[in-house]
Amino acid sequence: MKRKGADEVPEFLAGLPEPEEILQLRPSEHLQAGIRRLLEKNRGCGLSPEEAVEWEEYEHLEHLVRMAKAKALLKMKK
Repeated sequence: MKRKGADEVPEFLAGLPEPEEILQLRPSEHLQAGIRRLLEKNRGCGLSPEEAVEWEEYEHLEHLVRMAKAKALLKMKK
């Protein structure tokens, strides 16, 4: 199940933004709040199986953004 904040990143990238726009990409407050919530819970009592899946989604998004930013940098250097 996709989370509301998690949908923002693929939608942004699907719009084929310019390299400069990709490099300026930062998580929305909604997305940051979800990440903070899971981090705090993991430090305390741990994550439920559903929350662990949600965390994996956030990790995947981070990986996508890192790849997009790396490619954007390469395009800008050409």
